[in-house]
Amino acid sequence: MAYLSSLIGKTVELEISGQIHRLGILIDYSPDIIVLYDGTNYLYIAFGHIRNVRLALKPLPQTSEYTYEPADTITEDELTYRKILNESIGMLIQVYLSSNQSVYGYITKVLTDYVVFQSSVYKTLFIPIFHLKWLIPYPENKAPYTIIKEALPIAPSQFTLAGTFEEQLRSFEGKMVVLDGGASTDKIGLLKTIQNHMAEIITADQKELYWNIHHIKMVSVPEL
Repeated sequence: MAYLSSLIGKTVELEISGQIHRLGILIDYSPDIIVLYDGTNYLYIAFGHIRNVRLALKPLPQTSEYTYEPADTITEDELTYRKILNESIGMLIQVYLSSNQSVYGYITKVLTDYVVFQSSVYKTLFIPIFHLKWLIPYPENKAPYTIIKEALPIAPSQFTLAGTFEEQLRSFEGKMVVLDGGASTDKIGLLKTIQNHMAEIITADQKELYWNIHHIKMVSVPEL
């Protein structure tokens, strides 16, 4: 990855799946993550969602808070997205899933292919790692909605966690679920079954809908 190495400390533009463009200083990288500083926040971006990286045509607006210092303690082998997710447990972060879905709170557990997330709005969320485009840690003196840890405690899960996202969904059969934050009424209802990677949902108006679980970005269960 010699090209990326040559861009360390320089302002780059990333094109990310979903027609998203981000401008920032390239801080670090590995085969599965890029670390970008956008002038305000550090973004830990999953490499699998990056379509291309290029040297920016315009500089990042200068801030007095940032001075680039090359990191010589982290190698490509050491910097992984899973490691970043594990190290962020208990930290207040923003998780970005799509152009209209960002959630704020804490990762409480990292499983095989999903994370358990404590949100100030949605409470307990189950988020497939595949859909997690990037995360942004918040400084200790800043928080969305003026959240403080006392208002959103990190409590151990009071239910058994399955190893994979599909197995976890199967454990919710017979319960009310909200998919993708309830973006539409078709994503709120009784989870009847999980079969062949499809979630059968019975909505409030008794429609039977089948959602491909590989396209579900997050799940919450109101009773948890």
